[in-house]
Amino acid sequence: MRSRFDYGDEVRVVRNVRNDGTYPGLETGQLLIRRGSTGHVRDVGTFLQDQIIYTVHFVEQDRVIGCREEELISAEEYWVDSLFEYRDRVLAKVSLAIGGKVIVEAGTSGEIEKVLRDAPGGVAYEVRFPGRSLQVPESALVPDHEHLNELQRQKLAEEEAAHGR
Repeated sequence: MRSRFDYGDEVRVVRNVRNDGTYPGLETGQLLIRRGSTGHVRDVGTFLQDQIIYTVHFVEQDRVIGCREEELISAEEYWVDSLFEYRDRVLAKVSLAIGGKVIVEAGTSGEIEKVLRDAPGGVAYEVRFPGRSLQVPESALVPDHEHLNELQRQKLAEEEAAHGR
């Protein structure tokens, strides 16, 4: 098993990292590192003999976190940030139509099934609305505050604080 990164490499985490219960002093499920954050590899090890684990120091947050290889990319690699991620609840900001026929009314709740960072025109999502899934641009969606669970409410509050909202 060969590691992709080495000691000192600058890496970017591609998904939010939450406390799985092993980070001391924080509640299980609490956000540790936001997707898109960069840090430096401090150590390389394995878990269960078949997973490469990197100890990454995220200097800006002053946290040292264990990350699986698939959670990281080089900090120099192309990266597009997104407002939502898999399983987030959203509302259609506008009515969505196909061929002039409205398929989803504005205000309809849906769930993110997939994030499409490289979609033409910017970030888009595959969203499951009642009865069908649609590819929707980020600009046509807003958070569904009514259907958030407690963990999603915490995540939204943390992300809004990080963006100064």
